[in-house]
Amino acid sequence: MQSRPGSRLLLLLLSLPLAALSVSVPGAEEQAAMGPREPVVLIIGAGISGIGAAEKLHKGGFRNVKILEATGRTGGRIRTQSFAKGVVEIGAQWIHGPSPGNAVFQLASQFGLLGPDALLEENQKMYLPSYPPTFQAMYTSSGRQIRPEEVKNVLALYESWMEEARNFTHGGCDPQDSVGNFLRQKIVNSSKEWDKKHVDLNMAFLRGALNLECCVNAAHSMDYVSLCTYGEYTILPGLDCTFPTGFESLVNNIKAPLPDGTVILNKAVKSIYWNGAFHGDNSQVYPVKVQCEDGDSFLADHVIVTVPLGFLKKRSMDFLSPPLPPSKIQAIKNLGFGTNNKIILEFEKPFWEPNTTLIQPVWDGDSPLTEPSKDLKLNWMKKLSIFVVVEPPAQLGYVLCGFIAGEESEFMETLTDEEILSSMTDYFRKFTGNPELPPPISILRSQWHSHPYTGGSYSYNAVGSSGIDLDNLAEPLPTDKEADKPLQILFAGEATIRKFYSTTHGALMSGWREAQRLIDKYPEIGATNSKAKL
Repeated sequence: MQSRPGSRLLLLLLSLPLAALSVSVPGAEEQAAMGPREPVVLIIGAGISGIGAAEKLHKGGFRNVKILEATGRTGGRIRTQSFAKGVVEIGAQWIHGPSPGNAVFQLASQFGLLGPDALLEENQKMYLPSYPPTFQAMYTSSGRQIRPEEVKNVLALYESWMEEARNFTHGGCDPQDSVGNFLRQKIVNSSKEWDKKHVDLNMAFLRGALNLECCVNAAHSMDYVSLCTYGEYTILPGLDCTFPTGFESLVNNIKAPLPDGTVILNKAVKSIYWNGAFHGDNSQVYPVKVQCEDGDSFLADHVIVTVPLGFLKKRSMDFLSPPLPPSKIQAIKNLGFGTNNKIILEFEKPFWEPNTTLIQPVWDGDSPLTEPSKDLKLNWMKKLSIFVVVEPPAQLGYVLCGFIAGEESEFMETLTDEEILSSMTDYFRKFTGNPELPPPISILRSQWHSHPYTGGSYSYNAVGSSGIDLDNLAEPLPTDKEADKPLQILFAGEATIRKFYSTTHGALMSGWREAQRLIDKYPEIGATNSKAKL
């Protein structure tokens, strides 16, 4: 129900703090007497987007920059943690498309954070399909190991279908079409020509392939993922690589030049009041006030919001006052944001061959044409799509990292470590066919869905959404339609960049984008800074 303009104004006034109601905007003479001042910039969130924005602003001469971070650490969804004999990634794992066009790869190379293979020119030029190129180990739930040639033909079909799905971005589909429905139609038509002795294995393999695709997209089902916009995501060339010393080493290097006190930890933001006139202790007037959950408040000329889309989905109606405009509310509603979690297991000895890098489980009797069981307690492990052998074992030990997405992933978060460890022991005994296989000796898992300031892993283009929603989410406030009002609220993060959503390089580039927006607004700051260096 919409309220009348008068009642909306009354509700807004009642929602504002008393300080906002008691101030008056200074006149032109008073403002002139105050003299020019450098703008105050607040950044909400110390993930790679926020840290990147702060570093770029600092480099551009901005001296009044603070980052308010809700948790006790920087990095956001980049999180490296000690495990086994080394470190593993709880969040972002790879640089996707490590090549000259990837901002994360470029910085990591400059900081000397990558191994020699990642820097090889031939690896930077390699284009990879959506499905991992090799599976040195595939096991069925009956304990049989599958030879790669057994699924060679169906894998080639699957890759061709995924490429066709990406091409729909150029036109020819209904906005309500999903990638899942498109693939099912392809499977139904193709399976009519399969040899009967291959049907069951092909179907089970494709079910596993869709489970993996759910992890890639952080979606419960590919039925949730838009077909029309599937190809908008830009795949960069390069053989995906990791950080030998952990992904957080990149965040630490980016934030190293920032002055002490720039990042304020454990400072969760409750509300952002904008389009106001708030008096500071220095008698200056600021258009934005940020109220924190602990009662502290900060005044600013500009605020860069880098919080995850999952947080905005929970708080979009009350996080800003005045509220977000309808275009942003609708974008937040339209876009998808799901969970892709990890289960990391250490073994005393490996049950896999020495050269194995990936292990894929295939459940006998599974099919992409039937609905998965709703009994999550009994069947949540069926959504585990792939296990990566975390390298190097000589330094880390024998570690597998399993990926699981969707509702099954969220259910996993509710279990205890002991329950998961017991389930995974039974799981690997079933798939290896060895009832005496020793259990893992330690476990670590992510819980991104239940994280209060994240609410999931990353964004995707859901059915009914489009790249326009990503653009709308990125648009600063006031909007271009209100050009007479000063720029106040800017938006960054992986869900605000149309062609690189869901990635760390997209998040970093979005932070740089908003920092550059402010640098362009204040050319005199950069000029003054250049003169000072001379």
